[in-house]
Amino acid sequence: MPDHAPARPRVALFVTCLADTIRPRLGFAALQLLEAAGCGVEIPRAQTCCGQPAFNSGDTAGGAALARRVIAAFEGYEYIVTPSGSCAGMIRAHYVEALADDPAWLPRAKALAARTHELLSFLVDIRGWRPEGVALPATATYHDSCSGLRELGILQQPRALLREVEGLQMRPLTGNDVCCGFGGTFCIKYPAIADAIVGEKAAAIEATGADLVLGGDLGCLMNMAGALHRRGSRVRAFHAAEILAGMGGGPAIGEEA
Repeated sequence: MPDHAPARPRVALFVTCLADTIRPRLGFAALQLLEAAGCGVEIPRAQTCCGQPAFNSGDTAGGAALARRVIAAFEGYEYIVTPSGSCAGMIRAHYVEALADDPAWLPRAKALAARTHELLSFLVDIRGWRPEGVALPATATYHDSCSGLRELGILQQPRALLREVEGLQMRPLTGNDVCCGFGGTFCIKYPAIADAIVGEKAAAIEATGADLVLGGDLGCLMNMAGALHRRGSRVRAFHAAEILAGMGGGPAIGEEA
């Protein structure tokens, strides 16, 4: 770890709605990685949705109300870390927008935004951590989710971590930076367009010949896993944090009992 890194920073884990309800093992993977990186981790019980679905659907007031709740629950921590580029992007980039007309909450939103990080970038950029003793004999390709890539600049960090996994061979994905079609509520509002987009993404994933498709956002991974399943594909989907935590031998996304 870098010399300037705190010995044991107090970190709050923002689990996310999708991890909590659909993929709890991702929350445990995130906890394991943060502890391995020398962090003291707490999970505030008052946490709820970050407000992104409401905010992106035009319910600014609803999004702002959820933003205030998240700020109140998390602002006492040194860092806020989440295994989701989209949730981190909402807190970092859009809380200030949602609360722009609220002089009491705007400074608090800015302060929280400055301390909020996506998990994989936090491990690399803040903690200087690398996995040790993790092995997975498989081939994988990586999809870069829109929010993480465009709002947070996350590109090399996941790949730097995954290169340390013994036996894991990474294969390039054509259009790795192209939307998978999920887009939060976009796939609900425009299902035909979303299905066409994810169909192209699934074909590109299969063309790599990889065993696994990895990513940093559960929503995107669920969308791609569904499309691959409908095609009868053998490619399995995992969050990169699960691989780094040694959970690659478990059920893939969509395979849970």
